[in-house]
Amino acid sequence: MGARTKARKRALDVLFGAEMRGENPAAALDTAIADGEPPNNPYTSTLVRGVSEHLAEIDEILTTRAEGWTLERMPAVDRNVLRLGVYEILWAEDVDDAVAISEALSLVGDLSTDDSPGFVNGVLAAVVRNRPEVG
Repeated sequence: MGARTKARKRALDVLFGAEMRGENPAAALDTAIADGEPPNNPYTSTLVRGVSEHLAEIDEILTTRAEGWTLERMPAVDRNVLRLGVYEILWAEDVDDAVAISEALSLVGDLSTDDSPGFVNGVLAAVVRNRPEVG
């Protein structure tokens, strides 16, 4: 498993845990660091802080691209993987869209339902096809 793949998995852990606790993802990361559990790869911090910074915009994009699905209806793992994928597609200039999608599919394939890869692929492909203007 590559270093960035591991960083994405750790970022997902932080995002998922923060959501379950009703905590801001960046604050959850800061708590983990303060507790002596910093991420091994700086890319984890980049992802968590990036998703946290753009969370409202990412969730709005997901709401418009996941036709027939509300954020609340999505499995929590899928929702957070989608957040990572959207962040990488729109703001991580050094990550190719296909890589962002492939990595997201790998995460949900390992951690979520049998239907999740198809769902996540469809939503992220819609984001790529209809790329919104971002600030």
